[in-house]
Amino acid sequence: MITPKRKLCRWQQPKTIAEELIKTWGEAGFVWLDGDGSKVGRWVTLGVDPIEQFCCRGLPGEQKASNPFEALRNLKPGHWTGWLSYEAAAWIEPCNPWKPDKIATLWIASHDPVLKFDLQKKQLWLEGSNNNRFQQFANWLEKTPTQKHEKGKESETLKAKQHHGIPLSSWEWLTTEADYARNVTHIKNLIACGDIFQANLTVCCTTVLPQKFNAIDLFQRLRKHSPAPFGGVVVGAGEACDEAIISASPERFLKVLPTGQVETRPIKGTRPRHSDRIQDADLAADLVCSPKDRAENVMIVDLLRNDLGRVCQPGSINVTQLVGLESYPQVHHLTSIIQGYLQPQKTWVDLVEASWPGGSISGAPKLRACQRLYELEPTARGPYCGSLLHLNWNGAFDSSILIRSLMLQGRTLRANAGCGIVADSDPNSEAEELNWKLMPLLEALK
Repeated sequence: MITPKRKLCRWQQPKTIAEELIKTWGEAGFVWLDGDGSKVGRWVTLGVDPIEQFCCRGLPGEQKASNPFEALRNLKPGHWTGWLSYEAAAWIEPCNPWKPDKIATLWIASHDPVLKFDLQKKQLWLEGSNNNRFQQFANWLEKTPTQKHEKGKESETLKAKQHHGIPLSSWEWLTTEADYARNVTHIKNLIACGDIFQANLTVCCTTVLPQKFNAIDLFQRLRKHSPAPFGGVVVGAGEACDEAIISASPERFLKVLPTGQVETRPIKGTRPRHSDRIQDADLAADLVCSPKDRAENVMIVDLLRNDLGRVCQPGSINVTQLVGLESYPQVHHLTSIIQGYLQPQKTWVDLVEASWPGGSISGAPKLRACQRLYELEPTARGPYCGSLLHLNWNGAFDSSILIRSLMLQGRTLRANAGCGIVADSDPNSEAEELNWKLMPLLEALK
């Protein structure tokens, strides 16, 4: 645990400071944990020029492969941000089959100092423990020009990028709509046989990123189109220098306070938003009243209660919100909240390991569902369905589920979406739900 020095600085929008940070220190190692101004998305964190970083790749048994959970256990106190991939589960359950991926299983970096923006109070705080670097950044902030651009008066470079995006036609789908429907039917048959109860079946599409764009450009577009409480962009450095994660996730995975209190917020159940207020309300009501969506959500709540029960104090786990409606710019969701307290000898790494991969993006029973998904999905998920990780100075931990997210490796850009399949899922309806989830991402980039 570290108690950082803090300084209240002149307020500026995160976007303005982010652009200036990258101009000065470059994009490598840049992190931007975003928020939407809501209760759970109140804070934005920016960091650049990391002082330390760790990168893990590969599956157990592969040459030069390394265990990401051991790396997380060995982190020094400080402020850490990074990603953990879905296939990190191979280090927990090596008997299950897992696909290799080109993107790092874990990349995480320590930043000192960091900039934190309170979106509700319009306050900007500089936080750090290294006196020399703290003063360097404080001096830099004082010299940083106040935002000059009014709305509609962007620079010529930004205007050019806004008018030239990634055409929808440039995306290559690895699974056709017909293949997805057949896979849904196959999962329904497995459920009918008692093999599994639920599985989150995903699809992937890829494109080549135009040279004029980088990860920060993509995130700027995405956050403008789909602001989210757990969004962000993390640009790798060192061994992961050509990799980045861009996210507009609405879903918290795990949060751990210094007191040991734990929270998870699984999302299950989705409907699109509508521009007409009455039709939009009808869609929300349809979601809340849907037996299928409610059953799917409750099933994942039970799974996560069991995951938390492996490391939490007996009797401490409570469901504080069951199947609550949450609405975002593009979709309505059903979200539940589960809380508990860690056992005294357990850490946030123990909790992540006990709960990995997230129940809302795998299935039930989890390991069997992961095996069936391995058989049906043509490629590794990588960071998709993994998590953005954030460890604060005081040891507080927070993380998202990486849905509504993009992955960049070299110039290859990947986008994914998935649906939870249960006994009464309709293959055509599930394929339609994929569009509600994925198309806003692709539309934001075109």
